[in-house]
Formats: sequence, structure tokens, C-alpha cells
Amino acid sequence: MAMPSSPEHPLPVRTVARAIGDWVGRLGRVWIDGQVTEISRRPGAATVFVTLRDPAADVSLRLTCPRPVCDAVLPPLADGARVVVWAKPDFYLARGTLTLTAYEFRPVGVGELLARLERLKQMLAVEGLFATERKRPLPFLPDTVGLVCGRGSAAERDVCEHARRRWPAVRFAIRAVAVQGPTAVGQVTAALCELDLDPAVEVIVIARGGGSVEDLLPFSDESLCRAVAACRTPVVSAVGHEPDTPLLDLVADLRASTPTDAGRRVVPDVAEQAAGVDAARQRLRRRLHQRLEAEAAGLAALRTRPVLAAPEREVDRRAEDVRAARERTRRCVRGRVETATAELAHTRARVAALSPAATLERGYAVVQRLDGAVLRRYVEVTVGGEISVRLSAGRLDAVVSGRSPR
Repeated sequence: MAMPSSPEHPLPVRTVARAIGDWVGRLGRVWIDGQVTEISRRPGAATVFVTLRDPAADVSLRLTCPRPVCDAVLPPLADGARVVVWAKPDFYLARGTLTLTAYEFRPVGVGELLARLERLKQMLAVEGLFATERKRPLPFLPDTVGLVCGRGSAAERDVCEHARRRWPAVRFAIRAVAVQGPTAVGQVTAALCELDLDPAVEVIVIARGGGSVEDLLPFSDESLCRAVAACRTPVVSAVGHEPDTPLLDLVADLRASTPTDAGRRVVPDVAEQAAGVDAARQRLRRRLHQRLEAEAAGLAALRTRPVLAAPEREVDRRAEDVRAARERTRRCVRGRVETATAELAHTRARVAALSPAATLERGYAVVQRLDGAVLRRYVEVTVGGEISVRLSAGRLDAVVSGRSPR
């Protein structure tokens, strides 16, 4: 529960310090996994001071332990050693500081480290960080290569020399960092993120020479592996020698067996590319010559054909065809005109034969009422009615004086 206080009734420092000490004391003794970064053995002092750092974060705690407890550790404690400590947190009221009192140290052996790495490897594999489909291809010719390595290290020299030997124009953005020890993970991760944000850097190489399992532990750190997986820039892992396989090799987009191999693989060989260009030019030249020769042979074959050897013959033949077609056209038109003329005369004769005027010429007449209706029966007119008689030549007006069926 929060201790009641106010500006008018503040709590004394001793009261707050005792409350903090009580809360810290409730934690009791705990087992802590960390890395030794500093050991202070004062001559004649019965207490040894140790700084214990988290391997994956920039967090450290101060430990005190009796000298016999520290001297009993085999192998002896040294900077960079990975240990498991049984300790109890204590809060000193007089100085307001938090320390851990160590009661037992257990060095973490290689077997335990490898078992932890195997568990981490399985976890990252399940998450898909090692999947082949997420790995990106390296650019063919990067403008700038980012290099994370130790300061003045052989790895830096191997990568740069072999890369420049293959492509002299290649440029490097080098970040010198600690590649082993408690600060290695943080520095490598920071350099990696800095290079990933640089738009000029097209590929990043993380390089380190060989070493023991403990020396290469920073390159199997979970936070570094996740940082590499989150990079937008392709990453090449060139850590250790051929048998060494830190987890970084599995997460990176490309694993190089050595820093020298990384220098060969990040850039193409200018001699090989020049030879390839020359070979391509020779193939193009041969292909062009073959095409020209084939076209020349085709042109020669066309020139030997009769239509090109004596083109006037084809013109004469075509002119004769035109004249024959013209004559056939005249005959056809003349025949069609004569046939149409005969049909027209026959039709005119038929029309003349069937014409009412021809009938009237033979002595017949057409009798009509005054309204123009043609009379066909005698009953259609009355006695005394006026009628009109049409002859072949002229018309007669008459009055019916009588009617009879015969």
C-alpha cells in the first residue's frame, strides 16, 4: 500500500528508505543469469565486488560476496564469464544503494550454453525467422556495402581487400564495434540499425574471425537475431570459420563461410564480368554476321528468280491478261445488251397485245356511266340514263332508250 503523505506532512528520508528496504527484502534469494564484466579484489579485504551484466540488454547490477565464495569458483571468475548466481538483494539505508549479496556462483559451461542456444534456435525456427522464403537476394552490384566488424580486425581487412580486388570501385560504410564481450550485442545491433537506415547502403556484412563458443555467443543472441530479421537491407553473416554456425548465420539472408568468402560474394568479379561482356559481344557479332549472310543469300536467291531477272515479261503477260479480260468483258456486255433488247421487244409486244387500246382497235368499245364507272351488266343503267361510249378514237355520249338481257 502507498504510504500516506502530503506537502504539509511529508515522509522522512529514513522512512522511505526503510520502506524500500522492506520491499526489496521480500524478494528473498534468487538465481540470476548474467555475465561478469568487472571484478574488484582489494588486497586484504574480505569482500569481493562484482558487476553482473545482462547478456542481451544494457542492464547491470552490483554484487558483493565473501572472498571464500568467489575463490571457490572453478574455473576462477574472469571478465566476460557467464555465470548463474544465487544472491539476495539488499538496500543500504545509509547510501540509498541497491546491491546483491552473492552466496554461490555456478559457471555456465559450454554444454549448458549449447543447450540454451538449441532451445532458442527451435523457438526462432518456429517463428519463421530461418525460413528460406523470407530471405532476400543480394543486389548484383551494390553502390555501398555496410560492414560491421571489430576495429582494425583481420575480418575487416579480408572483406575489404577481397571485395576491392574483385570490384575496385566498391565503397564501404564501416562501423567498428566490439565483437565479443558484454557490450558486443548492443554495439553490433546499434551499428546494424544505423546502416539499415542509410539509403546508400544496399547490403550489410557482419564479420568476425574465428573464436571459441563463448567468443561467438553475441552472434547467437536473440535480440541481434530479431534485429537482423527486421532489417530492410539484405544482411550477410560472415562470423567465424566454416564449422562455426551461430544463429546469425541462419537468420541472415546469406551465410558466408568466412569474412574472405563474404568479400567475394557481395560484389561481382570485374574480370569475370568483363570476360562475360566480351563473350556476349562475340556471340552478338557472330549472330549478326550469320543474319547478314542469311539475308544476303536470300537476296541473291530473289535476284535469280524470273520475276526479278526479267520483270518486263511479267508486265507483258499481265497486259495480255488485261486485254483478254477486256475482250471478254465487251462480249459479255454486248450479249447482255442484245438479250435485254430482245426481252424488251417481247415484253412490249405482250403489253401491246394485252392493252385495252388494242382491243378497242379491233372494234370494241368501253361503256361508262357519267361518273366513270364501267358498265358490265344492263341492269346497271336505267332507260333514259346517260352513258359515255369510249371508242379507239374518240368518245360518244348517248341516252339509253331501252335495255334487254340479249
